[in-house]
Amino acid sequence: MNTPRLLIGLMSGTSTDGVDGVLVRFGGPRPELLAQADLPMPAPLRQELLALNASGPGELERAALASTALADLYADVVRALLAQAGVAAADIAAIGAHGQTVRHRPEQGYTLQLNAPARLAERCGIDVIADFRSRDVAAGGQGAPLVPAFHAAMFNADAPRAVLNLGGIANVTLLAPGRPIVGFDTGPANMLLDDWCQRHTGQPYDRDGAYAASGKPDDNILNYLLASEAWLKLAPPKSTGRDLFNRAWLDQRLAAWTGYCRALQPQDIQATLQRFTARTVADAIAANAPDTREVLVCGGGVRNSGLMRDLQDCLRRPVRPTDDEGVPAQAVEAMAFAWLAQAFLDRVPAGLPEVTGARGPRVLGALYPA
Repeated sequence: MNTPRLLIGLMSGTSTDGVDGVLVRFGGPRPELLAQADLPMPAPLRQELLALNASGPGELERAALASTALADLYADVVRALLAQAGVAAADIAAIGAHGQTVRHRPEQGYTLQLNAPARLAERCGIDVIADFRSRDVAAGGQGAPLVPAFHAAMFNADAPRAVLNLGGIANVTLLAPGRPIVGFDTGPANMLLDDWCQRHTGQPYDRDGAYAASGKPDDNILNYLLASEAWLKLAPPKSTGRDLFNRAWLDQRLAAWTGYCRALQPQDIQATLQRFTARTVADAIAANAPDTREVLVCGGGVRNSGLMRDLQDCLRRPVRPTDDEGVPAQAVEAMAFAWLAQAFLDRVPAGLPEVTGARGPRVLGALYPA
């Protein structure tokens, strides 16, 4: 992938808090970030996307309308990137647009990302590459995570390290000299934290972990959450999403402790959920790469200083944002989808069978010409 090109990557993750976009130059020794922009997810669109994670009346039409609204938001991010970098649409080789995951059931042979890539190509006048996950699932893989190949290209080192993405779901890439790349989802990152905070404070997320800091994690509830979910004990390859870790998942478990929880404050549950995220990450790394020397962190969870402290405490090794390696934490996933779009243009198989469990490497994505 040495052909000099400008590409745009767009990512709206499981947290549904907004769209991250980057403009990247490929062709040198390392991808060069030229511009970075993000826009918040409008509240009505966010509510609809979250609602579409479950079946409901009129869901096909609602999904189509949400897809077009999301494509329009994507187009606004693209315009912001072009203006910031001072380049024209004609200069961009392609846009890599992930779409919004609303169902992820690879064990049933499908994954569903809402998107309207043809509309995005029409609005921007730029080729769009989308639908990155479905070919891997068709080949028997999980379709996720897809970013470990990019993590390896950007963050390989002489000693074992992990790259941790904290979105709605947490995923980790384990890198070590002379060993195959390992990558998988570890469980919820911000997803349960955001939902509990919204329910009890009305705020969209727990800024800097302040709400969790006002409570105290409860070891009994924490240990029950860890022990009660069989998925956490599965060996890689594995991936997950809102299909499993959602409000009902948490409420069912807390219901088993109704009497006990009366003595707890909502902020104690918030603190427990924050610790739960950190423990699931730490347990996954301990089970699969105990010699990991350090953990580089990217994604929205980097901004939660309380979660970062819990990670440091549970992991007992250096925990640093990817900014320290010259890649802004909030830009990593969007850059990964620009990188995947570049791989598609060069027909390079970018999926890692050792990560997803697919039958072999596949070229990922589908082209929507401008």
